[in-house]
Amino acid sequence: MRGYDLDLLRFLQVLIEEESVSLAARRLKVSEPAMSRHLAKLRAVFADPILVQSGRSMSASAFAAGILDRVQELVRAADSLIETRALANLANMAPTFTIRANDLVVASLALPLLQALKKECPRCELVWAPEIDDPASDPLRNGRVDLYIGATDVMKPEIRRQTLFRDHMRGVVRRDHPILAKPVTPQSMVLYDYISVSRRGRAQGPIDWILRNQFGLTRRIAMVVPNYHCMVESVKESDLILPLPGIVVEHISIKALKLATFEFPLSLPSIDVFQAWHPRRDTDPVHRWMRETLFRVSRQVLGSYT
Repeated sequence: MRGYDLDLLRFLQVLIEEESVSLAARRLKVSEPAMSRHLAKLRAVFADPILVQSGRSMSASAFAAGILDRVQELVRAADSLIETRALANLANMAPTFTIRANDLVVASLALPLLQALKKECPRCELVWAPEIDDPASDPLRNGRVDLYIGATDVMKPEIRRQTLFRDHMRGVVRRDHPILAKPVTPQSMVLYDYISVSRRGRAQGPIDWILRNQFGLTRRIAMVVPNYHCMVESVKESDLILPLPGIVVEHISIKALKLATFEFPLSLPSIDVFQAWHPRRDTDPVHRWMRETLFRVSRQVLGSYT
């Protein structure tokens, strides 16, 4: 273990996380030949290949994958020694944080988060990137996005996540909708047409699966829209039912819009909304400060959903 130092440990962490000499070199801003030399030294120190060829790419060896968590903890602990100094300089920094989230999250958290961040870092900037059809992990892995906020299950295994709040769907209808005349049942639910909100154009979801599998019922989807904004004020003109997350219902003027809400009489799964980031950001004290601020703000703003 002679010649083993913290920098070599950092090279080990990044090589295992990226599973690529070129990507690791780019991330740590060194040349590929230099990164190859570090890999060779690590192989000698640990008597393990660390990265092995897997088709046209490379993957972490079983040994390397098994020690990654411990390596990250060690590097994080070392970096924390200078974290206090870095955070003490927040007032003089001008970081830009790019966060990908849907319009529901932006509407609820964007302003409170910015206000909380600016208390300690007045020159910081938030850029809210829209959700698109690319896998949510990709922009985190390539560095285009600092943080993802959402509820997708499609995440690469190395991505870190922390639950911010849990939500559930409610039905939104015009104030004098006939479904409200009696207690809502699965049978009365399927008597009316629905609007489905999906930026990917998907009509069906958990409501349909439970109605079909547990009650043998099918609801009619009359329209699919990309976001709730385009229909929420129009619902009062029809008998259409618009399912919306509670976070939306709490932030629109139900009474002023002449609308009403009801709970679905179904055991619907909760919507777990989390923040996600790439492990390379774990040891970044400013990024961690931003994540911790977001977590605190989400608890303050959406306390009823935590």
